[in-house]
Amino acid sequence: MSDIRIGYHASHEQFKPSDLIACVQLARQAGFTNVLCSDHFFPWSETQGESGFAWSWLGAAMQATDLHFGIVNAPGQRYHPAIIAQAVATLCEMFPERFWIAVGSGQFLNEHITAERWPAKEERNQRLKECVDIMRALWAGESVTHDGLVQVYDAKLYTLPGYMPSVVGAAITEKTARWVGGWADAMITTSRPPDELKRMVDAFRDGGGEGKPVYLKVQLSYDTSMSKALEGAHAQWKNNVFASSLLSDIRSPDGFDAAGAIVRPEDMGAAVRISDSTDQHVEWLSADIEAGVTELYLHNVNLNQQNFIEAFGDKVLPQLTNRQ
Repeated sequence: MSDIRIGYHASHEQFKPSDLIACVQLARQAGFTNVLCSDHFFPWSETQGESGFAWSWLGAAMQATDLHFGIVNAPGQRYHPAIIAQAVATLCEMFPERFWIAVGSGQFLNEHITAERWPAKEERNQRLKECVDIMRALWAGESVTHDGLVQVYDAKLYTLPGYMPSVVGAAITEKTARWVGGWADAMITTSRPPDELKRMVDAFRDGGGEGKPVYLKVQLSYDTSMSKALEGAHAQWKNNVFASSLLSDIRSPDGFDAAGAIVRPEDMGAAVRISDSTDQHVEWLSADIEAGVTELYLHNVNLNQQNFIEAFGDKVLPQLTNRQ
């Protein structure tokens, strides 16, 4: 039996929070064991049109299921690390060993709302590491004062998690993967060709991540026909096919729509795995596992979530979780 864990991605930019509760309950019934949720202030496009507050939703979703949950968060600008530490501690106290947080340097789209200066990537990385150190000290019950790229004065948590929550480093380049290997408990990255994914995993291992888990968020589009899968991917996810260096600095959903206007349906395959064949998706996901991934989080980027959850629960999950 394989130790692989397969999770469902709850996309707050695409669905109302109440609808996502129903989705994760259905995912649980279908055999998914984990959930990853986004944490945005804005959607990726005006068409998507949603962006609920993930931290409110998490308490309800974790009460509604017995699944394990994670979130990708960017402490340091929109969120103060002491507040995120408190939020994580509260969830971990209520739902022990069922929650983890992934942290990244953030995107201008979400972080600019504070009207603070948007730092360069290297400074954002430094700020992120300060935030992680602050959060871990607070979870350990320490009183924290810190004067750096973030400021904390005399902070102390009184509701503690009872254990040290897992901090997962978000990485989309080999350089970042190598860096997070030295301080993160695991790494999360996005789907890419097998040789590129293997290089990401190797960089994480070389940087200090040997023996640590690797999580993969997989962008896919599955539907009852190839034309529907392609149409759904293009309608919902065409704004996200560009390099991270571009996506990190766009200010608004309108800006993403302007960028996505040049993307043709036939361009989508470079960023989204599009197929109406569950066997094809099994083949792609099996290659991810072979590259060293320990947890898969499947994001069906089109709007037909029920069909995706039921089909993958019936035909994909059993093949992957029973690998020899």
